[in-house]
Amino acid sequence: MKKITQTAGRDALGEFSPDFAHFNDDILFGENWNNEDIDLKTRCIITVVSLMSQGITDSSLKYHFQNAKNNGVTQREVAAIITHTAFYAGWPKAWAVFNLAKEVWGE
Repeated sequence: MKKITQTAGRDALGEFSPDFAHFNDDILFGENWNNEDIDLKTRCIITVVSLMSQGITDSSLKYHFQNAKNNGVTQREVAAIITHTAFYAGWPKAWAVFNLAKEVWGE
């Protein structure tokens, strides 16, 4: 399994909030994302669904879409994932999320 490493916390908040940066980079992405009980593709799908369900449609979702694509989620799969989640999380959220997905997978 490829090891996930992250420096975004330290890059953005390392001096301002070193504890948050540590939790983000070392715990969330270091320990959690590198836990081998769930494969990376599934972990990416869970993350995308979680963010969509909360209505998060900013750069963090776009980052996780790119991560999902890099870990094998296809355009057909992401379209099906968003459509399925729309019935549970909300149709307007799906519309917003599809716009970001189209940016990552292309039209």
